[in-house]
Amino acid sequence: MLYILKTALELGLLYSLVPMALFLSFRVLDIADLTTDGCFVLGAAVSVQMAAIGQPVLGIPLAMLAGACAGFVTAFLHTRMKVPSILAGIITNTGLYTINLMVMGWSSNVSLLKKSTIYSMFKGLGFLGDWHSAVLTFLIVGAISALLISFLGTRLGLSIRATGDNIDMVRASSINPTFTITVGLCIANAMTALAGAMVGQYQKTVDINSGTGIVVIGLACLIIGETVLGRRTVKKGAIAAIVGSIIYRIIYAVCLYTKVIPVEFLKLLTAAIVALAIAFPALKKMVAFQKAKTSHTSGRRFEAKEGRKDA
Repeated sequence: MLYILKTALELGLLYSLVPMALFLSFRVLDIADLTTDGCFVLGAAVSVQMAAIGQPVLGIPLAMLAGACAGFVTAFLHTRMKVPSILAGIITNTGLYTINLMVMGWSSNVSLLKKSTIYSMFKGLGFLGDWHSAVLTFLIVGAISALLISFLGTRLGLSIRATGDNIDMVRASSINPTFTITVGLCIANAMTALAGAMVGQYQKTVDINSGTGIVVIGLACLIIGETVLGRRTVKKGAIAAIVGSIIYRIIYAVCLYTKVIPVEFLKLLTAAIVALAIAFPALKKMVAFQKAKTSHTSGRRFEAKEGRKDA
């Protein structure tokens, strides 16, 4: 059981950068960026290919750079070509399929058999035992989250947050929303590509379809974390992405370990978890409304009953 929880923790940390990227694009910028699926695979492809030629460390920043370029294309289509954000993400994501195949040498999957990765190099230090992957991932994710929180507190970061709140006010304040949107989407997709890069080297493989559904799962993780921690501040939002991702992976791992759900139903379980996580805020409001309605009705009946007694 400890091994299952350790693996869930590692995967939760690895994938937490995806909901963190969605926090920036979806929550802060208020843009539904569907570049995520293809950008995740792009980061993994670049990272794995660099590790295959003996440069696993260099593969990490190059993957982030490639992700930032993908974000730039989406931002260009949205801001300059006036393509709606959802369609801009779909167009970029579609084009990335061919780009990813090109990066992977026109192969649908690439493996790192007997090749060094950042995790095998970190394991070589020899003082962390079986927890070397979790520790390295935690250090990277912690650094990225701290940098994101600090960046959103800068003048440019505040401009990006203001753009998501009220783009007309930003434009009236002589701030160029095209620039802030472009920077925000580039950073968000760089984080998504970093997640793919780390997962690729962690699993020592990349598949052309490994990013399918990542955007939905990432959004569900973000909502789970926000349900637990709230979403009032930037700091809570960034931490919620990490917490939600870990909780999601633990739920998934426990279901696998206990075999309460047959393996054939795991995709259905994932869909159910995602649907409930996304619908939870609406369900919570509905329950609160029904309670208030019941309380109000009961109060009126009590007042009517007391009135009849007084009469």
